[in-house]
Amino acid sequence: MTARTTLVPALAVLLTSAFAVQAHAQASDTDKAFVAKVSQGGRYEVEASQIAVHKAMAQDVKDLAVAEVHDHQLVGDKLKTISTAEGAPIAPTLNAEFQQKLDHLKTLSGAAFDSAYLAEMDAIHDKDEKLFAQESQDGTPKYKAFAAETDRIVKRHIGALHAV
Repeated sequence: MTARTTLVPALAVLLTSAFAVQAHAQASDTDKAFVAKVSQGGRYEVEASQIAVHKAMAQDVKDLAVAEVHDHQLVGDKLKTISTAEGAPIAPTLNAEFQQKLDHLKTLSGAAFDSAYLAEMDAIHDKDEKLFAQESQDGTPKYKAFAAETDRIVKRHIGALHAV
């Protein structure tokens, strides 16, 4: 076997690997900013809602919290799957802003908790709705599809929040 016959297959493997790595990282800077924002918001919604399941005074607030936990865990898992494949990292913990909000909710009880929790969920869903609507227009294909699908869930949550 000559050096040339060994070099050609080796070069082909290297080029294939390079293209596979390049194809693996498809997230744009816009996608990465979207992921950073909505993954934090989603994690906060799950953690705040887990607290609300136990601390909320009104049954309709508890019911909303159960739906929030369920839906946002599913959405978060799907986002993580897409982001892993597309090369957009997701922070493993809440950022300082959301941690502070969560810590504040933990100090409340009764009607004050219910009111604060609902206000937080209303504010974050309003921001989420704008982020998902924008990404469904401007994202790369996988994020665009994810955002369009998730925007419907966010709108459903907004409707549920206004019904409480």
